[in-house]
Amino acid sequence: MAPSVAVDGEGFLLDRDDWSEQVATELAQADSFALDEKIMHFIREARAMYEEDGVVPPIRIFAKKMGVSTKELYDIFKKGPMKLICKWGGLPKPTGCV
Repeated sequence: MAPSVAVDGEGFLLDRDDWSEQVATELAQADSFALDEKIMHFIREARAMYEEDGVVPPIRIFAKKMGVSTKELYDIFKKGPMKLICKWGGLPKPTGCV
C-alpha cells in the first residue's frame, strides 16, 4: 500500500509537515513492517532530538539516550535502524547513510 503523502524515490517524506503517527504507520507498512509502541517511542524520541539539535542523531548517541545497545536496535529493525527511524519519522535521511 502506498503512503497517502508525497515521498521521494526511497520513501522519505518530501514535506516533513506531512508527518503524523498514521503516516509513520503507512510508511512502515510500505516497507512490510508493523510499528509497535516501542518503535513509535524510538520515532518520537528521534523527532524530539532532531527538533532540539537540528540533526539526526548518530546511532551510537541515539542508542545510549534510549538505554539500548546498537545491537538491540539492529535486532529490532534488522537493517539500518536510524535510516528506518528517520524514514518512518518523517526526518531527513541520516548523514553517512547510503
